[in-house]
Amino acid sequence: MADSLILEVADFENDVLTGIYSEETGRPQPLRFTIQVKLKVAERYSPDTPLAASKNYMDLKFAASEALPRGVHFTLIEAVADHICDTLFVQDERVEAVTVKIVKLAISEAGEKIGITLTRERR
Repeated sequence: MADSLILEVADFENDVLTGIYSEETGRPQPLRFTIQVKLKVAERYSPDTPLAASKNYMDLKFAASEALPRGVHFTLIEAVADHICDTLFVQDERVEAVTVKIVKLAISEAGEKIGITLTRERR
């Protein structure tokens, strides 16, 4: 089995103009994001390995918040996930794959998790 390194930010919430909810209300929809990034793994990580040897976790949050264009309505949440993937691929050539899970909080009626999971690999 090959070594792998997965960075993750889980259950990050942000409001995004997307879907029928935003079309009908004119307001952003509350979404919950879990983002996983597969990075090229180093041979070893020693106690003095510099921070630059990995990716900043805040980059994952940035991709699901400030990197999303304000005022743009994403018809599908799949397009939101694609934008996040593209942002992370552009940020760092070590990113091999990105998985974005999005849960639509506004349409949950009994605590169920309604949404999508999209995985993209670097081409």
